[in-house]
Amino acid sequence: MFIGEYHYNVDEKGRLAVPPKFRILLSIGAVVTRGVDNCLSLYAKKEWENLANVLSKLPISQAKSRAFARLMLAGAMDVDIDKQGRIVLPDYLRKYANISKKVVVAGLYNRLEIWDENNWEEYKSQSERDNTDIAENLAGLGV
Repeated sequence: MFIGEYHYNVDEKGRLAVPPKFRILLSIGAVVTRGVDNCLSLYAKKEWENLANVLSKLPISQAKSRAFARLMLAGAMDVDIDKQGRIVLPDYLRKYANISKKVVVAGLYNRLEIWDENNWEEYKSQSERDNTDIAENLAGLGV
């Protein structure tokens, strides 16, 4: 389970340290891809395979299904954790998420999200301001 918020720097080669407590789970295989809200999503290989299987079954006759599958699948890249516990974020993904130096790695149970620090702070502030409305809208889901 991925939880928590972690602050890191991306180096000039696009390397990002993975929070130490998640390295073992990700060391058996990981995939990084475009996420929603202009962040990146990092999945353990098994979780990625489950998601990719669901995405592959979306109806190709629906434009939004095709677009979402393309966003997630075409943008995906296998990543390996090096001896220092880092992964390399491909340039095209860093560009998509506006990542230059400072990032936040946020644990979201089955995945990690990687955010440009400024974008994360803006998103988090907005969510915190809207938390009552968000909670009320989720009431029907049993949350």
